[in-house]
Amino acid sequence: MTLPDRHRITSGLAAACMAGLVLVMPGGAHAGSASAPPLPAMGPSLRKTVAFETAEQPGTIIIRKDEKALYLVTRQGQALRYKISVGRDGFGWTGVVKVGAKTEWPQWRPPKEMRARQPELPEMVPAGPYNPLGARALYLSRDGHDTLYRIHGTNDPSGVGFDGTSGCFRLTNTDVIDLFKRVPIGAKVVVQ
Repeated sequence: MTLPDRHRITSGLAAACMAGLVLVMPGGAHAGSASAPPLPAMGPSLRKTVAFETAEQPGTIIIRKDEKALYLVTRQGQALRYKISVGRDGFGWTGVVKVGAKTEWPQWRPPKEMRARQPELPEMVPAGPYNPLGARALYLSRDGHDTLYRIHGTNDPSGVGFDGTSGCFRLTNTDVIDLFKRVPIGAKVVVQ
């Protein structure tokens, strides 16, 4: 397994999902206020049912970084394939983890290492539709410890299908909502 150990995750380069993000809300607007920007687009579904041979059990997520695809095994010989963004150079990893937690409209706290690289980032973006983690997040854990990596949505549907994250896996909001409903906490995640 080449997933960094806990110390390297918290202090290494791959400490967060979003890269190059500048969050701007005119006049400090908040969701629900009269001056709030329009709600972000949910994005198209880039999901399809495909033939997929694996020895893994139904309910397992298999991420193939080179394909920029996340597969959810649905039965023997079949999976749902979701188009994703993956970690850019220096932020990729492989290994076996589990879904340790799930959150609807998660809050986002950029790690201090990311804020050092991008001082314009806020300490925290509250939960809600303007959060850069999108509509849902599945928190990946190993041996009961949060890896700081996520499978999450995005408020920028054009940001899916690339090497552009800091180690997380990004789907359209439409697709992450679908995946969120299908995957229980404790599900196995294989990153190849």
